[in-house]
Amino acid sequence: MFGLVGASVSLDVGTLCVIAICVTFLLGLFLLFAWMQERIQALAWWGLAYLIGGFSGTLWRFGDVIAPFLPPSIADMLLLIAVGMIWSAARLFHGRPVRWGTMSLGATIWLIACFSPVFVHSPAGRIVMSSLIVASYTFLSAAELSRERRKSLIRRWPAIFVPMLHGVIFLSPVALATLSPSGSNMNGPATSWIALFAIEIVLYVVGGAFVALVLAKDRTVRFYKMAAATDPLTALLNRRGFFEAAEQLMATAGSAKTPVSVLAFDIDHFKSINDRFGHGVGDIMLQLFATVVRKSMRTDDIIGRLGGEEFVAILPSTLAEATMAAERVRTAFAATSAESEGQYVPATVSIGVACGSAFAPIDTLIARSDAALYRAKTNGRNRVETADEALGATPDRPAETGLAAISRKFPALRLARV
Repeated sequence: MFGLVGASVSLDVGTLCVIAICVTFLLGLFLLFAWMQERIQALAWWGLAYLIGGFSGTLWRFGDVIAPFLPPSIADMLLLIAVGMIWSAARLFHGRPVRWGTMSLGATIWLIACFSPVFVHSPAGRIVMSSLIVASYTFLSAAELSRERRKSLIRRWPAIFVPMLHGVIFLSPVALATLSPSGSNMNGPATSWIALFAIEIVLYVVGGAFVALVLAKDRTVRFYKMAAATDPLTALLNRRGFFEAAEQLMATAGSAKTPVSVLAFDIDHFKSINDRFGHGVGDIMLQLFATVVRKSMRTDDIIGRLGGEEFVAILPSTLAEATMAAERVRTAFAATSAESEGQYVPATVSIGVACGSAFAPIDTLIARSDAALYRAKTNGRNRVETADEALGATPDRPAETGLAAISRKFPALRLARV
């Protein structure tokens, strides 16, 4: 029963290579299946890269049998293309474009080097070059994944650690080339290095597939979360999305001890536009205003559509700075117009501005900006009016904010629109 205890265990390099090839093929097919379900382009790239890498391993291990007419360098070129595609997949996950030249640079360098007889007949040189190229692409993949800032470092570390570790270990063939510079002595330490290297490849392809699926799931969750917080007509934040983002902005402004300002917008004569030209033109007007306000304000300002033609924005700024921003929006929108059956529909907006402490109740700030908006409409429309004074609050007694407070007090904000 215990006869095997103490027996020597040897690692069959050929068997490990076959296992690595099979696992790579299976994971490549699995990632392609996931792409068919989720329609995330990066999964397709990652899956195809695995299939190309598995075919590369097949040619490297069994090329003399299944494709004796192909030059040995083809297997290495396919491997370099595969790792370049994985780097491109990492870029696609975060909306960055594919850089075709950089992706194919490693394979191009290898192809050019193969025209040199010295390189072709130098196993050590081929090992060193291929290892350096593969390691470079894996480090680039880790760098692309590390640029994603929507997750905390603790939640992002697997996506960074897996390719970084693989890049470091993939430099081990450089040591292998030192142990066997002629390429003929693959026994002893060199054989052990190859065996451990094959095991690491299996672990890496499994870990890489896990990282790809986690990133795909994260992207899907973000997509649905954003869809739930976005107004479908204008692509601005809806009521829920606005108040959630506003709470975060006010918390950040409170930590920095900077004031916040709220802008309330209302498109002038919107009901009349709908009655005269139809709701289709009214929708075009709303989309036009959403485009103008996005271009006229900063990217970190929070802008939302509360309903109908009522829009609101919150930004970390003083009253004077917010008033300037409001004037930019008013002027830009007045310079535009919608069109209906050859008739141009004038576009103007009235804006109310209120400023206060980041610890002030957000519903009160909106109410004050809404009151200023009402004055702007009463005084002739197409103008900006500001609240009389800034609203203060003490940091040790922060006021209630969020959807609960808004749901109780928001009816007071819906002043008459004419």
